[in-house]
Amino acid sequence: MTLPTSAISESAAVSALKGVRILSLALNLPGPAALMRLRGMGAHCTKLEPLAPAGATTADPMGLYKPAAYETMHQGVQVVQADLKTERGQARLHKLLARTDVLITSFRPSALTKLGLGWRALHRQYPALCMVSVVGASGVRAEEPGHDLTYLAENGLVHGLALPASLYADMGGSLLTTEAVLQALLLRQRPGRSLGRGVFQEVALSNAAAYLALPRSWGLTTPDGDVGGAHAGYRVYPCKNGRVAVAALEPHFALRLCEAAGLPRSTAQLMHKRSTHQALATFFANQTRQQLDRLATSKDIPLHSLPR
Repeated sequence: MTLPTSAISESAAVSALKGVRILSLALNLPGPAALMRLRGMGAHCTKLEPLAPAGATTADPMGLYKPAAYETMHQGVQVVQADLKTERGQARLHKLLARTDVLITSFRPSALTKLGLGWRALHRQYPALCMVSVVGASGVRAEEPGHDLTYLAENGLVHGLALPASLYADMGGSLLTTEAVLQALLLRQRPGRSLGRGVFQEVALSNAAAYLALPRSWGLTTPDGDVGGAHAGYRVYPCKNGRVAVAALEPHFALRLCEAAGLPRSTAQLMHKRSTHQALATFFANQTRQQLDRLATSKDIPLHSLPR
């Protein structure tokens, strides 16, 4: 029996890491979000948290200020608690490490050293163990305090006084952490001197922000860039009862948009002209969200209406 391609893809995604054991000490967002993805690939995921304070069920900050997000990220994850500053807590940790393939941490390097979890020490004790260390910034900056907002700010992704719409550095960092786990596992299997030996990988949230900022550094999303507002077919316009996000960037989409707006076909060649911006703004201002949604379907135009 031949399975449909979709079924094969879904099965592969679920079982790709079957049999792989991941242990995470990482709190808040990047680590747990990465663990959520790894669990979705079939890995057996365990998270060791500090002891919960009185009256709470978790010491993870995310579990305290956004329990719903915490619950989503920890579905299917075995959560245990221990005080790593005590002998009992260390014993519990090392019992887990003895059967772990990849350890994920989010401590500063100095804190890892104090806990006896520096890479050299762990590698001597557990030669096959891989480690992914999530830090704020790489190299000498790894001890600096920081958060998603500061990493986005230093990479030119914070504008005016408005906060970014999402925690881009944290979520980008979670993807890089997932990638680092996969890289470590692949490198451990590579024939040669490293076959079967653990690999160390570092993930810096500042690097994740810098990666996400590349389109801006290339001039794509700056005001004079085609996806930064310079192209009349790639903008957000007000409409009668809301807004519309239009992404008619390619020439054939731009042509369909101009035709739908009642503009000459030649306008599609003038998408950077101020007159084209004004003409499309006038068109959208006289359309309701419902009309625009129908237009998107009937004319095959990439647009999405939004409330005010």
